[in-house]
Amino acid sequence: MIDHRRLGRELDLFVSDPLAGAGLPIWLPAGAAARHAVEEYVRELERRAGYQHVYSPPLGRRELFALSGHLGHFADEMFPPMRMGDDELLLRPALCPHHALVYRARGRSYRELPLRVGELGGMYRAERSGVLGGLARVRAISLNDAHNFCTLEQVGDEVREILRLIHQAHAALGVRPAGFRLSLRGPGARYVGDDASWARAEELLRAALDGVDHVESPGEAAFYGPKIDIQVVDAAGRESTISTVQIDFDKPEKFDLSYTDAAGARQRPVLVHRSLVGSMERLFAYLIEAHEGAFPPWYAPVQLLLLPVDAGQADAVDRVARQAVDAGLRVEVDAGGSLGARVRDAARRRVPYVGVVGAREAADDAVALRLRDGRSLDPMPAADAVRLIDAVVAARSAQLLPAG
Repeated sequence: MIDHRRLGRELDLFVSDPLAGAGLPIWLPAGAAARHAVEEYVRELERRAGYQHVYSPPLGRRELFALSGHLGHFADEMFPPMRMGDDELLLRPALCPHHALVYRARGRSYRELPLRVGELGGMYRAERSGVLGGLARVRAISLNDAHNFCTLEQVGDEVREILRLIHQAHAALGVRPAGFRLSLRGPGARYVGDDASWARAEELLRAALDGVDHVESPGEAAFYGPKIDIQVVDAAGRESTISTVQIDFDKPEKFDLSYTDAAGARQRPVLVHRSLVGSMERLFAYLIEAHEGAFPPWYAPVQLLLLPVDAGQADAVDRVARQAVDAGLRVEVDAGGSLGARVRDAARRRVPYVGVVGAREAADDAVALRLRDGRSLDPMPAADAVRLIDAVVAARSAQLLPAG
């Protein structure tokens, strides 16, 4: 069975060291390079869609999480407080309380709405050691999160646009959703808010899912509102949520958030929580298994590996490497050992492009590309090889050659 933990070790993507602590993996350079490319893509996708990005601290005063409701409904999954003078500080289990503070940093007008506040930020869950595993279940979480503050009339369009962005991000990354779930309230007293607000939120989410095949799951809602969960299945057949959209009438009330409408009256916004791709940890646990470590070229840790046949091509390879680096590609040179052994190592590492430079290629300022799928291209000018790879990367294609 494909297991992201095994591939993570073999490909030097991440390491789990007991000295660091259970559920606290360390991203190695290869994994960090892939993650950085994905983070850049998601931030730019959000920026183009009107999101404004912020930074907020990964901890806050006890009173913040008491006000948000997390302390009352989520305490078992939070780490113990740290006392600093008269304050008790807690590692946050979610980003929404801080984003509520972003909204209320100043007065807001209806002209600013929807206000889309995005962050790829840290949060922490005190998971039991028995459920921790690789990147799939961790205690330190880097979440692609956003909170969209809007009028009630804007919620439907906002949710539909979020679902469109999720589909776009999934297509680029190679995520294949296993299904959509409308997560609703179940029996019990763990939920907040009145029945009318819940009914309105459920109605809005159902409307956004019109025509989308989905299941309804009572008891799976957040404590403050219903949500759309987009599910994936890992190599072992386990289902998990990778993307989510949630409607929340509770936080704007608790934090006394408001905006001034066209008539000058004070109105309460609606909060839409959303994550396009979930946490970087759970996302990469899925992507490593889905691609068997052979990531699409645009977020492959090393996009081009250059192999001189012998020491005589060292200067020529350095020139090619410089051209590729200047074009924005991630490049390495491997000059040690036999050429056959280096080609096999490149295949083990799932590098999408291997550029071989022998005496003839060096004389012509050329490179012979070998593709990850086993195809070999005729020697071509180094500048053409760099442009070919750059075109595939720019298109965020899963293919190894440009379309057409």
